[in-house]
Amino acid sequence: MNSKKTGAVPRHIAIIMDGNGRWAKRRLLPRLAGHKQGVEALRRCARACAERGVEVLTVFAFSSENWNRPQEEVSGLMGLLANALAKEVQQLSNDGVRLHFVGDRTGLSDKVCEGLSQAERQTAHNSRLVLNVCFNYGGRWDIAQAASKLAGQGIAITAENLDKAMAMSHVCDPDLLIRTGGEMRISNFLLWQAAYSELFFSPSLWPDFDESDLDQAIAAFGGRERRFGQTSEQIQPPPARIVAA
Repeated sequence: MNSKKTGAVPRHIAIIMDGNGRWAKRRLLPRLAGHKQGVEALRRCARACAERGVEVLTVFAFSSENWNRPQEEVSGLMGLLANALAKEVQQLSNDGVRLHFVGDRTGLSDKVCEGLSQAERQTAHNSRLVLNVCFNYGGRWDIAQAASKLAGQGIAITAENLDKAMAMSHVCDPDLLIRTGGEMRISNFLLWQAAYSELFFSPSLWPDFDESDLDQAIAAFGGRERRFGQTSEQIQPPPARIVAA
């Protein structure tokens, strides 16, 4: 939507959920404790987004670069994912959430892959909120796999065709991209899809991110002018004409 300060709620919010490790470190806890608390924050955020009329929520759960973290943390994250799938999917389904897991599954175990597919099947009928969980995902990987797919099919590599081949082609591009934790970079997340996203950097660590933080980001979005390459004058309605009596 081309708009100026409409106060509109974004259709699609994407979030880089950063700060779990720092949250745990400040409390003298292992990093995995921060990731566990991050699951609670995600549950809270998904519910809040649905209540505010957001149609799509996309979160960065595990990047393709995260494999380089200590093996203990990686193993713990895999176990946390499996546990969350077992415990959370039924409630998400009851809440009308449709799950999509976006990313390269070739490096994941058969058990994890089956869990992801089962969760998608179980929630496929829901329509209140689409929740994309980007797992083993990277923006560069996404562009490369889309180009490879087109080349393999003999289809011209154009912007339109790439867009259709992206791993996120089932939803509109994000209107608002939030990063928690105070860092100001997008870290290889949705490089193609975020071309015109509004960016919001929250100082809150992800486990502390709550409804008030979300509302602050949405309010900032509502106050932005979205021009998509046009000028302010082009997207503003012409002034009313005054007709002499």
